[in-house]
Amino acid sequence: MWFARFARTRSLAARLVTDGHVRLNGKRAEAPARGVAVGDVVTVAAPHGTASVRVLDLGERRGPAPEARRLYEDLLGSDGGGSLESL
Repeated sequence: MWFARFARTRSLAARLVTDGHVRLNGKRAEAPARGVAVGDVVTVAAPHGTASVRVLDLGERRGPAPEARRLYEDLLGSDGGGSLESL
């Protein structure tokens, strides 16, 4: 989630998972280190917003926001491209 810019830091991304705000393919993500694969659907339902995305690519690094947005397809059609990086 940090890699695709859903959270500003790795620790905040991990906290979203441990607090129960993240689902992977419809099931609650139990561990922050859980891997994802191309085609997986990740849903983040945080208090400040919800994003649901399909993983298109895993990428090689944490790049700028436009590069990160190419890693997933926004399933909710929001203007923010699925990003919740206001954490």
